[in-house]
Amino acid sequence: MTRLTQSVASRFATIALGHVGREYPNKLDHVLNGPDDVRSPQELHPIFFGSFDWHSCVHGHWLLARLYRRFPALPEAAAIRTLFDRQFCLQRVEGELAYLQQPGTRGFERPYGWAWALMLAGELARHARDEGRQWASALKPLADAFVHRFESYLPLCTYPVRAGVHSNTAFALLLARDYAQACGDAEFEALCAQTARRWYGDDRDYRSLEPSQDEFLSPTLMEAALMSVVLTPEEFTTWFAHFLPGAAHGAPANLFSPATVSDRSDGKIAHLDGLNLSRAWCLKLILAQLSEADPLVARAQSAIDAHLTNALEHVAGDYMGEHWLASFALLALDPDPA
Repeated sequence: MTRLTQSVASRFATIALGHVGREYPNKLDHVLNGPDDVRSPQELHPIFFGSFDWHSCVHGHWLLARLYRRFPALPEAAAIRTLFDRQFCLQRVEGELAYLQQPGTRGFERPYGWAWALMLAGELARHARDEGRQWASALKPLADAFVHRFESYLPLCTYPVRAGVHSNTAFALLLARDYAQACGDAEFEALCAQTARRWYGDDRDYRSLEPSQDEFLSPTLMEAALMSVVLTPEEFTTWFAHFLPGAAHGAPANLFSPATVSDRSDGKIAHLDGLNLSRAWCLKLILAQLSEADPLVARAQSAIDAHLTNALEHVAGDYMGEHWLASFALLALDPDPA
């Protein structure tokens, strides 16, 4: 299962439909300013209350939106349409916006959830069918709010965050830029590109110590994937040769070997399945900007196959991975949003 077929898409859609409306268990990112703030996830977030946490629910909806567009005859299409008609309406979007206006929410889901919210909005903007455009229109005020948050935050960000978890700024910029392209927001796309160049343009001889025990993103490959879409192919080839000069020879070796997952019932350890999937996604983005004659191509393709083989069978089984891993599997199998 290393290609996105309708059968695979149906499996992923079934998984997501099983958790985007599942309210509990739930891990809130929520500041209590007083006793009135003790409320249920669905009261706080009328759209994105499921999937264990807010950001996973957002990208669960993104997965369903992408599959609905990619496979019009998907057996789950009617269920997706019913879900989106119910969720992506003015009243529920206003509820999500109202939460962002509460005290203590400036850092809510920054930057990971912001980026996924834009990724979802960008995916809906690509839909050609009437219902897709209606959903995109309904969600646009929420997307606008997160664009504004990025526009306010990025100039304040003196440094990037090179972690392998939610705070990673390369991941956030890559998804935010995707939204800007989908929606034709040239000014926001330029801000993302300028910030990427400012943060990462001078990186040389990057020392990769990954994986860490709870990473689901590769700090090394995530940065390279972002630069592969921000720079021209010529610029990227030069930048990458300086960034990872030994990559064509398989160095550092830890980047090309799948991580070992020792306990998938542990939510943090299960992150490593996501690392394997996101590495495959990043390598595909990187290869798309290299010439076929580049010596890295064969080695990277072998690494992609190994990472996918290692992780794809584990996207369901234990809820600690099941509530989010299929989204990363979809990124890895379908990296081109066009």
